[in-house]
Amino acid sequence: MQRILKERDRLLRRAVQAAGLSGTATTLACLLVPAGINIETRIGAGLLLLILAAGQFLLGNTGALRWAFVTVLSGISIILLVGFTSHPGRPLNLIEESVIGMVSSAPVCVVAAMLLTSVRRLLLLLSFFALTVTSVAVATVGAPDRTVLLALTAAMWLSFTLASWWIAQSVPRVMHRIAAIGRAHRAERHASELEARRRQDARLLHDTVLATLTLLAHSGVGVSPIALQKQAGDDARLLRQLRLGGLPTPRSSGVYSLESATVLTLGDTLDAVRQRFERLGLTVNWHGSGQVQLHSNVLDSFLLALSECLENVRRHSGVDHADVTITDDDTTVRAMVTDTGVGFDLGQVGSERLGVAESVIARLRDVGGNARLFSSIGAGTTVVLEVPK
Repeated sequence: MQRILKERDRLLRRAVQAAGLSGTATTLACLLVPAGINIETRIGAGLLLLILAAGQFLLGNTGALRWAFVTVLSGISIILLVGFTSHPGRPLNLIEESVIGMVSSAPVCVVAAMLLTSVRRLLLLLSFFALTVTSVAVATVGAPDRTVLLALTAAMWLSFTLASWWIAQSVPRVMHRIAAIGRAHRAERHASELEARRRQDARLLHDTVLATLTLLAHSGVGVSPIALQKQAGDDARLLRQLRLGGLPTPRSSGVYSLESATVLTLGDTLDAVRQRFERLGLTVNWHGSGQVQLHSNVLDSFLLALSECLENVRRHSGVDHADVTITDDDTTVRAMVTDTGVGFDLGQVGSERLGVAESVIARLRDVGGNARLFSSIGAGTTVVLEVPK
């Protein structure tokens, strides 16, 4: 709130400077019209205008009340000087009336912008308004346009006061609205981060603990007890690290750690995939070159998606072997995972199945990649994985 009030006061001070100095410059131009005002009055009014401009400038810079007094008193002095000394004994001419009307409006009434923040200042505002109107009434006795000048003075003071009050009320409302939008944005970003974290956790559990639990549910069919024991030990160690507050980072396919991945060459990590699935009873035939450089996060996502595809082959295809072909061009690395198993109907895959949707497709899309799935009952399955270099 303190910052909002400071911003409001700064805006009001700038309004004082802009409107006040513009009005003073216009008054000076009118004062310099030849034959309008005698030379002595012109010089005295010119000096008072300089004091008036200095008061406006310093009031806009500091907001101190003493400069409001300087502004109003110098303006009233100009009104009285022009009204009583320009042409003694004669009615005011058009130039003299114009100078009085200009000084009593914009150059002087700008102090209203700084007098709306407390009851004491409001009383001071009313006093300044009364003094200005009184000086105009006294200086224009006998002038043909006296009523017009008084009405102009009152209207300008009222208008500038209302405009300043509107600014003073609007700035806090706008700042509060901006703050509310900022809070909503932060809440939305936090919710998005939580959702992304939830999806990452779901992938992590699916790739590790749920895969091991599935093996246990099927009594470890096709997997040696030693391999099953090692896999369960890896999962238990990962869960213990998570409980202690660590953030998992996939180091290679099917293996998570709390350490940053440092190996960026695809060929150096494919062997870990082969060893893992050979241990689980799936023979993987590799084709193509694996010596491809990838960014760490892209490499991790690519290997984990590839691992998930091979896990699906092992669990669902009904065969104990698969083929993986690695190719690349100037912009993309591709892996085609093929099996000759039972296949399935793509339209019958439920939305609750996380394996392909999250651990393959969504994972690759997060790094700018893509996955395409081809399968039919009795004809096996082919999955094409693509990631950018």
